Amino acid sequence: MRILSFILAAIILPTSIIAQKITPRAKNILIIYSDDHSYHALGAAGNKEISTPNLDKLAKSGLMFTQAHVMGGHQGAVCIPSRAMLLTGRYVNRLPGDGNIIPDSIVSLPEVLRKQGYNTYHTGKWHSDKTSHSRMFSTGGDIFFGGMHFPKFGGQEHPTVSLFDSTGVYNENRKRISDIYSTTLYAENAIKFLSSSTAKSSPFFCYVAFTSPHDPRTPPGKFSTMYDPAKISLPANFITKHPFDNGDLNVRDEQLLPVPRDPEAIKKDIALYYGMVSEMDAQVGRILDALEKSGLKENTLIVFAGDNGLAVGQHGLLGKQNLYEHSIRVPMIMSGPGVPVNKKTEGFTYLSDITPTIIDYLAVKRPSSVEGRSLLPVIKDPSKKVRSSIYNVYGHWSRSIKSEDGFKMIVYNVDGALTTQLFNLKKDPLEINDLSKDQAYNQKILQMRALLKQQMTAAFDDLTIDLPDWGRTKNQKPRGS
Repeated sequence: MRILSFILAAIILPTSIIAQKITPRAKNILIIYSDDHSYHALGAAGNKEISTPNLDKLAKSGLMFTQAHVMGGHQGAVCIPSRAMLLTGRYVNRLPGDGNIIPDSIVSLPEVLRKQGYNTYHTGKWHSDKTSHSRMFSTGGDIFFGGMHFPKFGGQEHPTVSLFDSTGVYNENRKRISDIYSTTLYAENAIKFLSSSTAKSSPFFCYVAFTSPHDPRTPPGKFSTMYDPAKISLPANFITKHPFDNGDLNVRDEQLLPVPRDPEAIKKDIALYYGMVSEMDAQVGRILDALEKSGLKENTLIVFAGDNGLAVGQHGLLGKQNLYEHSIRVPMIMSGPGVPVNKKTEGFTYLSDITPTIIDYLAVKRPSSVEGRSLLPVIKDPSKKVRSSIYNVYGHWSRSIKSEDGFKMIVYNVDGALTTQLFNLKKDPLEINDLSKDQAYNQKILQMRALLKQQMTAAFDDLTIDLPDWGRTKNQKPRGS
């Protein structure tokens, strides 16, 4: 009998040890997406002037990706490709119309999960076609079809929205003007869903897409005066005017304040921007509280990310239509079962990597259209990295490359005017000191150009920076258009 017990123990014990090593996984997915939220506008990122207690708490409960990036865009509304990349895992150069149309050949994350029996829910902003929206989501709340809440259509205070329609037919006469602020509206929608029997009875994919802190910067109530412009620090990389034509200095975002930039006007703008972020943070807190109250938190993977960054005075710029760090880097946090607690990773990441990560996390089959890289190895071990460089694109006139050794190069071809910038981000994270004119860095520039060309090819970029006009023919559209 004793011998039999030893034999049974030998069989059972290894099995229990193996079971303990299996990473627990959630079945539900909650994605919260902010709009024009730069990586630095977050307390957990080291910003001492902004208050984001709920996002800071989320960061402490999970894994924060400090080098997360939007790959870029070919026009001013970078949020269009960003949101398409998030949901499809596709690279920007392979999105038809920069993502304003998502064909059925590009299979999205919510489509994959919907086929697995998930309730796929959306509330908030949608900046692609309505047909793809209907394929992706089985249910939803108030939906905003567009880029921003223009004041003439109610602004952030009274956003014009459409109630989710399962038929995909959104008639203009069925639009309504909300009587509550945009973030409150979308948070209320999400809370209602997370508190429902539907959310509790079967697995869900819940996508909450805020339109904040995008302008118009009109934070409500106490948040409108939460930050005193006189106490706001002017960014160390503030200048009154960008030193050269970067290809898009007259885009709408750059016209929100006059040039040359007035320091006091910039500080006031930052104060309002921070107010928008803090108000959104409060709504994130309400959503996460509802998730916990419903008893769903322990079985939900939470992803928070921004669609793209924003300059707000840095480098003499206001918008996101550039390739500086403040505009291409975004906040990104994952929290839930199997995710390390209170950890950070400096590994290079794209928003496109979120879809393959969730697919691998849930152990479902990945569509062949997915091009991003899974971050599951990083979730298992935050010291691991899945990328050794980061390529970025804006328009047909600017490209950038960032390498593991901390160097970053941006190249421009604006109406035939060629410009190169080189920064050592380890010594100069705010990109103040351009090293490109220093002959000591000539070899580094050659190395960075070679790396950029390599990564342009890997990212399906049509242009060749060694050719006249980068090989671009007249009226040439990006690949995938």
